[in-house]
Amino acid sequence: MSEMLREEIPESLVGERLDRVVSLVADVSRRDAAVMIEAGGVRLDGSVVASGKVRLNLGQVVEIDTSTRPTVELPGPDESIDVVVLHEDDHVIVVDKAPGVVVHPAAGHHGGTLVNGLLARYPEIASVGDPERPGIVHRLDVGTSGLLVVARTNEAYHSLVEQLSEHDVERRYIALAWGHFDAPSGTIDAPIGRDPRDPLRMAVVPTGKEARTHYHVERTLSDPDASLVICELETGRTHQIRVHLAAVGHPVVGDATYGGQRAGWSTERPVLHATRLTFRHPVTGDEIGVDSPLPDDLVAVLGRWS
Repeated sequence: MSEMLREEIPESLVGERLDRVVSLVADVSRRDAAVMIEAGGVRLDGSVVASGKVRLNLGQVVEIDTSTRPTVELPGPDESIDVVVLHEDDHVIVVDKAPGVVVHPAAGHHGGTLVNGLLARYPEIASVGDPERPGIVHRLDVGTSGLLVVARTNEAYHSLVEQLSEHDVERRYIALAWGHFDAPSGTIDAPIGRDPRDPLRMAVVPTGKEARTHYHVERTLSDPDASLVICELETGRTHQIRVHLAAVGHPVVGDATYGGQRAGWSTERPVLHATRLTFRHPVTGDEIGVDSPLPDDLVAVLGRWS
């Protein structure tokens, strides 16, 4: 499956070469980015560009046709990847992803992913959705644990993609965030895009895509001050909960990328877990609801607070 990607150049990418930006936006290697440019798959301000050496200016628009991406080796089965299944039927699978596991192959992660483990157990998903990330309709960050729904048929794939697009899937997370919130509940409605200071991070930026996170403080902790927060995604942007909580001054504990590490209180990963997933079954229409308890490593982190 192919799509058109569009990126308006922020300050952080001013002066960068086009091939690096294509590599970053399309999540491909620099070599593959060069091939896509040579194939005429990249436009700059509406015009096809023949060289990846072009240096970019603020506000220029890069458009990338992903169909020109070189053929890649498709993921294969790997029985060594543990897959914890909490629900399965002929059309969908709900897995409980462990922290540290990448969901699907991408640049820098060609094996050892959840998809490789799924293919070993459910080989039929190889023909479902995008062949490079078969069955996958949404993702979790590598450091985030918890629930993920996977399509087992193309009928289920298209239904779940539509439900996600229409905000009909309930995705509830539990997070430990620094500090105490001014209000016990609320909505963070702020667009998310690439951080103008660091293209490898996301940030709240005026030119970003709409993003809304609803939160409710479950419990306040002290020594030091922190809050156990339930977050529900209305949209699903990259790093959304982590970015939104950091933007309101309450980064996720242990999140080194977005300011959540504190001296003496470091953790191996962000304290963020996808704990509840509810969706409409693609065939029967029945509501499917699955819960995942907080894993042992995060329970241990909470045990350090009073």
